[in-house]
Amino acid sequence: MEAAIMKVKAIEATPESFKEYGQVIEASSDGGKFGPQDAQLDLGQGIPRFYIMRLQDRPLEFSDITHHASVTQCLGAVGGGVWFLGLAKPSILDSKDVKEGVDGNNNSIVQSPCGHFYVPPSVDEVRVFRISGSKFVKLDKGTWHAGPLFTEDSMDFYNLEMSNTNVVDHTKHDFNKQNGVVFSIE
Repeated sequence: MEAAIMKVKAIEATPESFKEYGQVIEASSDGGKFGPQDAQLDLGQGIPRFYIMRLQDRPLEFSDITHHASVTQCLGAVGGGVWFLGLAKPSILDSKDVKEGVDGNNNSIVQSPCGHFYVPPSVDEVRVFRISGSKFVKLDKGTWHAGPLFTEDSMDFYNLEMSNTNVVDHTKHDFNKQNGVVFSIE
């Protein structure tokens, strides 16, 4: 079966437009006090890893989306180029609330190979954000994300996550396989 192409228009990432998924962090003056304008990080699950990630050939479409249930993650383009990120709101469930395999809205409940329970993201909840300039995004725990995606041949990104995030805290949903959909950014 061939996947349906779902065209999605990108929204500019601003502190207001992005708040349901995390934070947009922009430049601030040196010497200011820590506050809500700064990334509110949760990296207490081990050793943080801050590195420059080189990505190649990341066209403006996706079907896989991922979340990290235990920690926040920060991403930003080195040099401030334009890039895109597909997102869906966190859908992690407290294990004490899991009973019958469906939530209160009759959505399927899945147990991640990492151990936690979640409701898979729905096709109509996916949003795409355009990120540009000297800013980065902080993703809240459990935020589903696809990307970074871009039109250049390659781009470098700052990435702050845990040293073992992709080994012990990496849950994936495949929209093509599960929903017959591939997202394409307009």
